[in-house]
Formats: sequence, C-alpha cells, structure tokens
Amino acid sequence: MCTSRLLIVCLVSTILVLFSAAAAPTETLAIVGPTVIDVSNFGYGAADIEDAVVVIEGDLIVAVGPRSDVEIPPGSVVLDGRGKFIVPGLTDGFAALNNQAYADAYLECGVTSIIAVSGGRRGPLADDLRPSPVVHRLESVGDEPGSVEEHLAALESLAADGVDIALLMYQLTPEQLEILIRRAHELGMGTIGELGRTSYAEGVVTDLDAVVHTTRYSLDLAPKAMGRAVAEKPFSNDLDSPKWRYYQWLSDLSPHDERLAAYANTLAAGKAFLMPTFSLLHLDRPWAGNPWKDSVARLLDPADIDAPANAATGRHSYDAAHQVAYSAVARAQFLVEEAYHRAGAGYLAGSGTDVWGTMPGISLHSELESLVRLGLTPRGALAAATSNFVAAFPNWGRRGEVRAGWAADVLVLTEDPREDIRNLRAIEAVVLAGHVVERAGSRENGRDPCGSLRSHLLAGGSS
Repeated sequence: MCTSRLLIVCLVSTILVLFSAAAAPTETLAIVGPTVIDVSNFGYGAADIEDAVVVIEGDLIVAVGPRSDVEIPPGSVVLDGRGKFIVPGLTDGFAALNNQAYADAYLECGVTSIIAVSGGRRGPLADDLRPSPVVHRLESVGDEPGSVEEHLAALESLAADGVDIALLMYQLTPEQLEILIRRAHELGMGTIGELGRTSYAEGVVTDLDAVVHTTRYSLDLAPKAMGRAVAEKPFSNDLDSPKWRYYQWLSDLSPHDERLAAYANTLAAGKAFLMPTFSLLHLDRPWAGNPWKDSVARLLDPADIDAPANAATGRHSYDAAHQVAYSAVARAQFLVEEAYHRAGAGYLAGSGTDVWGTMPGISLHSELESLVRLGLTPRGALAAATSNFVAAFPNWGRRGEVRAGWAADVLVLTEDPREDIRNLRAIEAVVLAGHVVERAGSRENGRDPCGSLRSHLLAGGSS
C-alpha cells in the first residue's frame, strides 16, 4: 500500500504504466497467400482474390488485396494461408445462447455472431461468456393485444435496455406494425416479423427488415379464419390445435396451386428478407444425418436441448402420430419455400436453435446445406449467413465481408466452400475481433489455435 510519503511516486508510476499500455503498438496479423471469397451482392459477386494478403490490426481488417499490392507491416504475425480460403465469420440469425458449451460450439463451427433469442423453451440468454460470438439481442413486442402507446412504450424500454432487434409479433395490427417499424428504425433497431393480425403481405410492403419461419410467413395462404385462430394460439404442440390444423392444411397444399405462385411474387417483391429456419424440421427429413456424430456435438449436453435427437438413431423420439405430422410439414416447408426462391426472395440464415433438436453451430451448417438444396448457390448460401445481414438491418455495422475497415471476424478454411457448402465445416482457424480464437477442440487436444497456419510461418514473420 502507498504511504503518504510515497503517494506521488505511486501516482506517477501508475500513470507511466497506463501510458505505456496505451502507447504499446497493436499486434498486427497478416494472413498471406489465401483466396479471399467475395460474398457481396447477395452471393452474386465474384471478385475473389487469389494469393491475397489480409492485414488485421486490433479488431479491424485494415487491408485486403493481391499479395503484389498489399505491404505486410514490419513486425506482423504472419500466417501462411497458401492453399487456404478466407470467408467472413458466420451469423446465426435466430439462436439461443445458454451456457459456455453453446458459445464453444458456435465458435467451433465458425459462428462469430448470433441474433440471440431467449425465454420459453430456449431458456435465458447468457451474454457474459468468454470466448463467445458477438451477441445481437432480440426481444419481442406484440405478444399480447394492446394499444399503440403500450407497444411503443415496450419498444422504447427494450431499446433503452440495449436490445438490437425487435421481433414484432402476432397481436400487432397493420397500423401498429407500421408505427413500430418506423420507431424501431429511429431507435437504431432492426425488425423481424412473426405476424398474425397483420398479414405478411401487408408486412412486407412496409419497411420490415425480415420475416421468420416458412411455416409462419406462409400463413397468408391459409383461409382467413384459420390464420386468425393460429394468431390467437400460435405455440401449441397439440395436434388438434389451430397451429397443427394449419400445418396439416399446409402439408396438403399442392405446389402447383395458383395461390402459392401469386403469394411467392408478393414476398419476393417486398423489402423483407426471408429466414426459413429449415433446421427446426431438419431431423424430420429423410436426408438428415445424426447430429450427435458431428465432432462438435461432444461439447454439448443433450439435457440442455429441447427435444434432442436420439443419440443412437439421430431421429426424434416422437410417437407415431406426431412423427407423421412433423414429417409432413417438413416436406411442405420445402415445397412452398421452393416457390418463394423461384420468385426471387432474399434470404437470411437462422437455425432456430435450440428448439426441436436444433444444436448450436451444427444446425447453422444444416441450414446452409438446406438453402443450397433449395436452389441457392454455395456462394449465395454463404451470403445468407454473412453479408446479407448488412443489407437487411440498417444499423448492423461493418460485419459480414472481408473488406478493409470492416470487423476482423473471419474464417480460414482448408477446403473451397464455393465448390461444396459442406466445405464450410473445414475450419482451420477462427479470427474473432482480430484474435485467433482458442476453440474448444484446440483446448481439449492441446493444439495451437492457429493449427498448421502457425507451424508454416513465412520468412520475416514473428510468432
């Protein structure tokens, strides 16, 4: 402890220490020789950079370009990216984060940011974890009927509490929805619709940023009385509930129905991106593998997950009647979503984790593979988990592309995801906010988090 005689000396010493820390140069990371994959323009960009240099200082990318054009700053930590591929870190647009195991699983799978859903079956949000993806908080307005003043007050309270995105829900009228969207944007919040009293056709012609769940934004196709009944009781698991009667109706809808084509054009013409959350029904499709055989699954406890897959079969343990119903709506989801894709809808990737057996990280990859099965190119699916979020949400910030001045959240891959979206699982390293993440798999096996990148440092680099 400092005595009064030494107080001045202690204060001066403290100031010098703080000044030294502030003046210390930020470590610079240079990844040299990879192919940087362009995910701009909704996946239609093709300005890939071969034999590139990516320079990162602090939490920002400061330079990206061909090796011949980009100078590597002296003293950089230089990582050998020859034969590797660089893409932005992935975003899961609808996901739970309950504990450190979830955070580890996301990062192991290259998910560097999530739009975090909490409450109910998904449990509370744990937003103080380290390491962790960047968390964009999502909370709902309009779960219950109310006046526009009451809904606005709820929205203002969420904004004051740091919520990033408002989930605008079933009980909002068209007039209330329009007012809330306008106010949310003034407050710097994004908006996602899960609607009932307002039709989706009405919602997408406003400035709504996105809508979520194929099975929900297809509600306009159903008879009006059926839609109103679902809006009043949207979350029952009873097969005789309004929700499941609607799901059965949707399962019987012909993909050639003229109403479907017309509605697909309505959705595609709107500003709002679609977030299908295919993963919620992934286990009920014939091509689904056993998620517990994924190496990342070792990090997770089945007890944490809603309706987890059976570890032996990779399937749900539903009774026969429920399994028939889930399988039918899983088929219907693809059929109607194919119509929306053909009409030209834009997409965001969200897994729905951790409901109906969805799993952190693992299910986002299932989602991207489903988007490709739907008809998106691998690059288009990759854009749905990266740059499309910048286009969707007005205040998302510079995160989702490998560009100078943007967030230094990137993945180093050993295989080319342009050829096969499953190659997005071949992750050599995850860089989050400019730091190479010590992923759970690396910690368990005592590996350097840079893997073979650091073992092949280029001449002139430091370690």
